[in-house]
Amino acid sequence: MRENGPCLGRHGGRETTARRAGAPAGGALALLLGELSGGCATASLDEAGALSSYGGLGRSDGMLTQSRIAIDKPAILGASTVRLIPTSFVGKAAATPLTPEQRQLIANAVDRSLCVGLSERLTVRRSGPADLTVQAFVSQIVPTNEYAAAASKAASIAKSVLLPDIPGPTLRLPIGLGSLSVEAEARGAAGEQRAAMIWGRGANALFGTTRVSAAGDAYEFASAFGDDFSTLIVTGESPFGKMPALPSGQRLQAMAGGAPKQAVCEAFGRAPGVTGLIGGIVGAPPEWTDRGAAGLGTPADVAGPDRLPAYKVSPASQ
Repeated sequence: MRENGPCLGRHGGRETTARRAGAPAGGALALLLGELSGGCATASLDEAGALSSYGGLGRSDGMLTQSRIAIDKPAILGASTVRLIPTSFVGKAAATPLTPEQRQLIANAVDRSLCVGLSERLTVRRSGPADLTVQAFVSQIVPTNEYAAAASKAASIAKSVLLPDIPGPTLRLPIGLGSLSVEAEARGAAGEQRAAMIWGRGANALFGTTRVSAAGDAYEFASAFGDDFSTLIVTGESPFGKMPALPSGQRLQAMAGGAPKQAVCEAFGRAPGVTGLIGGIVGAPPEWTDRGAAGLGTPADVAGPDRLPAYKVSPASQ
């Protein structure tokens, strides 16, 4: 699937690619990026019905991401505790043909990223009352075509071996690209919506990691969503339209596979770190490199005094 137009070059809702006619010399690179990004997957921002309200959502796009956001900034910044409900699959995503292991990895990647990001400012609680309750819903997935991904990775390896002196990236084949769409909200103690986001990102031929798995692109984007939504809650502002802040030492440690800032986040396991990085380079499926939630290999019910419950799949008609 492809966008009806460039997938790159939108930031903060404004076009930033050079115009086709009369582009200045300094815009040559931007024009090239716009042309190369023609092959990219569509990421839907359709409402899946998972949020308590869709009122007040305004468009806020990044360079690679589309989103609609609503936020009550004073209420969000006044919160100090948060309870994280595990991610669910709703709408079209509930019917996407993925294995239980792949679904678990995608949902867990969302929750791991949310937990690490939210703990930068808020105290994450396993249960009990909290100022905010955060929950994400995977609403649509376009699976990655494993054969196209394998061909792209083979072409990349062949270029590095046969043409090592020629600079520049090896483009991914603009077919079989995956995408991920997620809805999420933060609710107050009385259940009122304090922040909401509809988020979508599709793979493209120029940027990102190619993994030979139907869940490859969705898995990669799951962490990106968690980063963006947690930034919205931690800062009270859209994560798009400005230069990103440098990650803290604690966050870098968690990204590298180290212990998270708050022990509660251990329930989602640790990031693959170096293993995941190498796996991405060689195109290994995330099923090979990510151990998932705290010693879990399957989406069994892991609710208990020391663990958060596993993901749920809601009916496709929801």
